[in-house]
This record gives sequence, structure tokens and C-alpha cells, in this order.
Amino acid sequence: MIDEDRAALPAHGVSAERVLGEIRELRGLDRPTHGGRLFAYVYDPGVAGLDELAAAAYAESAHVNGLDPTAFPSLLAMENALVGAAARVLGGGPGTSAPEAVGSVTSGGTESLILAVKAARDARPEIDAPRVVVPASAHAAFAKAAHYLRVELDAVPLDPVTLRPAVADVAAAIRPEAVLVACSAPSYAHGVVDPVEQIAQVAAAAGVRCHVDACFGGWTLSYLRRLGVPVPAFDFAVPGVTSISVDLHKYAYAPKGVSVLLHRDAGLRAPQYFAYADWPGYTMVNPVISSTRSGGPIAAAYATLRHLGDDGYLELTRRTWAAVRALADAVRGVDGLRLVAEPESTVVCLTSTDPDLDLFVLVDELTARGWHTQPQLAYAGLPRSVHLTVTAAVAPRVAEFGTALAEAAAGARATGPVVLPPELLALAGSLTPQALTPQLVAELADGLGLVGRPGPPDRMAVVNTLLDAAPVPLRERLLVEFVGLLQRPTW
Repeated sequence: MIDEDRAALPAHGVSAERVLGEIRELRGLDRPTHGGRLFAYVYDPGVAGLDELAAAAYAESAHVNGLDPTAFPSLLAMENALVGAAARVLGGGPGTSAPEAVGSVTSGGTESLILAVKAARDARPEIDAPRVVVPASAHAAFAKAAHYLRVELDAVPLDPVTLRPAVADVAAAIRPEAVLVACSAPSYAHGVVDPVEQIAQVAAAAGVRCHVDACFGGWTLSYLRRLGVPVPAFDFAVPGVTSISVDLHKYAYAPKGVSVLLHRDAGLRAPQYFAYADWPGYTMVNPVISSTRSGGPIAAAYATLRHLGDDGYLELTRRTWAAVRALADAVRGVDGLRLVAEPESTVVCLTSTDPDLDLFVLVDELTARGWHTQPQLAYAGLPRSVHLTVTAAVAPRVAEFGTALAEAAAGARATGPVVLPPELLALAGSLTPQALTPQLVAELADGLGLVGRPGPPDRMAVVNTLLDAAPVPLRERLLVEFVGLLQRPTW
């Protein structure tokens, strides 16, 4: 929280040293972004000097505006270079099966997915009620795109063993109103690669575009294949794949937020654009959602890719894969834990087989030992789990984490599973989202110790257990109201 004397607009200017000191003090409340102890949200290659290079590149172009590429050709050149690099990694460019691949740089994976849905929707204006077919494991950004763009989302259930959709079920879900079929390479929750080849085939047979969401770990898949890992076909080498998204601020290790949305050719990309001339101001034409765009993130990504190079990414992927395998062995070595899926990308996902070993308590025990993981709630017959996003910076810390995981499991058993009071369980099962008032959420958050303290909570097992017990609509409403509590202005 920010004290009253730290309002953003003080009566008199504050010295640069004090302002930077305030920011550093506030940053001290955050989870660690470097050092391989945070297994979500951030991507650390552990490369000395890379942060400084990216920051310097960012500063060089921070005030450049991507609104008009003719006014700032430097940004256009860097954006085209990033698109070309991403296309090369993902099977496009001269000499490939997608020689005319084009793309756009966006602010992140969510924007890339929204634009992929928009392009598919707007390419079929004759369809009054367009639909998008996705696996149930598809990123939530597809649901956000459907909500924003008023497109219906048809989620195909997962096989509980493979954690993938059955191709026959995908084919059955493709109605005449479908404008896009999507799949993940890999999925975020479990890190598995969907059957892209077969899904693209049924989409093409139905005359529907097929998007591959490679935002999360797709940048590494081609490098894993070069290292001998059996990676299934997923990119533009697959006939029927019409677009691919990949985040450069993930495993390309660029600063936030830079993603690339690729299309097999310019004709497929055309409906993505927005142009408007029916007003007295300048004619607006935007390839992405934003109009004004800072050149800082694009320049930082350009510097990162140029500095690391193809060999650098291959080596970072090698380190990451070694860490993935070692972490998987660490999970196998703890009684009561098992892997949800055998790792095939940059994710280790684990669950509990012991009722005395509560995963949410395990997460808290790991947090107490300085390791920050991501709990995932139970879903449609799939158990609650713990997600580990593995980066190259994790590799030197694997042995430490293995020891901490065993200690945390023992600590979780000693603490015992979370048992919610019967009245709270009854409330979670009976309360409707409409009956959930801001005051009720404020009282609940206060009772759980979630407000009025600096920094993230150290113990979240009770909260996660409550969310796990709540029906999905109530869970969503609880989270909306809780975040609304946090996001209040400082006066």
C-alpha cells in the first residue's frame, strides 16, 4: 500500500532520488522476478547483462509512437524483424511451407488471441452468430475474446488421461457457424501439446481457420525438437494451420509485454486491421488493438533476440529441459505426490495422491521456504494441482527445490489438510453471484487476512480451498469483488 504522502501528484515535485527510492521500497513487497524461485508470471534466463541491455534499448525508443509507421520507420523495421524471427522459429518464411507468412507485434498473448478471433470472425461477415471451438484447456484469453467480441465459445472436454481433446469431439463441435478452431502448443495448465495435425485437418475439411496458441511455451518447442525431444508437429509445417501466436516476453526472454500474432499469408491477416476515415481527424488504421504504442517494449525485444541469437536460445532451452527433467524426478521422489502429466515442454505439473497431503498447504509451505508456485483448482474431474513454469534460471536451483519440496510435503502433513467450517461450506454452496455484495466480500477478505497488509499473503490454503469449493460463477464473482477491493485510488 502507498502512504498518503506518496500520492502520484504531490503539491511540490519530489527529487528523482526519492522517487526511485520509493519505487525500490515498493518493489520489495513483490515476489522475486529473478533467481529461479518464482514458477509463474516471470521468465528469467539467468543471463548476465541482459536486463541492462533491454532497459537501455527500451529507453532509446520509449517515446517512439507505433501509431504511424511512416513517421517512425525505426519501429517498423524492428517490428518486422521480430515477426520474421518468430515466423522462422515457427515454420514460416522463405523455403518453408508458409513462405508468405506475415504478422503483427502485440502487447501480449491475450491481445494476440483476441485479434486471432477478430480476424476469423470478420473474415466471415455472413455468419450472424459466429462460434469458436477450443479445448477446455485453452487459455482463458479465448473466453475473454469471445466475451469482448460477442462470439460463442464451444469448449471441447479433455480426456482425463491424456489431458487433450479427442479429435472426434473437436470435429463434432464444428458447427456451420464456426469461424475458428483453436488448439494449444503447449497448454498452460499442464504443458501438453494438443493434436495439432489432426485438429487442423478436421478444421480444414470444414473450411474453418485453425489457430495454434503457442503463446506460453511455443518458442521453445522448435528448440526442444532440435535437442532430440520428440515434439509433435504444431507449427506452419502443418497444413491447415492458418495462424499462430507466440509471446516473446515468455521464452524469448524479452521484457513485458511483447507477443507476435502470425498468419500464413497477408489475406488471412487483412480482417485483423481496423481503419476509420469518417471523421475530421487523421485517418486511423491499426493492425492491433492499441493505437498509440510505445516503442520501448519492441526495442527491448529486438535487443534481446539480437543479443541471445539462435545458439543462445538453443542453449537456454537445453538448460531449461534439464531443469524440467530434474524437477520431475524430484516430484517422483516424494511419497504422496505424482506428476499430472509427463513433461513434454517447459511445465512440471504435480498433484497429491495422499489425502493427508493437502496441495494448497504444500504451496504455503513452499512459500514459507522462499519458493513461489502456482496452485490450480480442481476442474471437471481433474484434480487440484500445482503448476511450475520452468525457466533457464531454475536449472542451478533444482537440487535446492527438491530438498524444499520434500520438507514442504512433511510440513503439509504435519499441518494437516484445510477443513472449512461447515457454515462457510454451506455458504459457498448456496450463495448466488447476484447475492454477493461488496460489503460481504470485504468482510470475508478481512476475516481471511487478505486486506490491510503490505505485500502478498504468505498463507493462502484456506482461500484456495474456499475457491475450490465454490461453483465457478460464484468463484468468478468473488475474485472480481476482491480485486475491486484492492484497486482503490490513493488520495
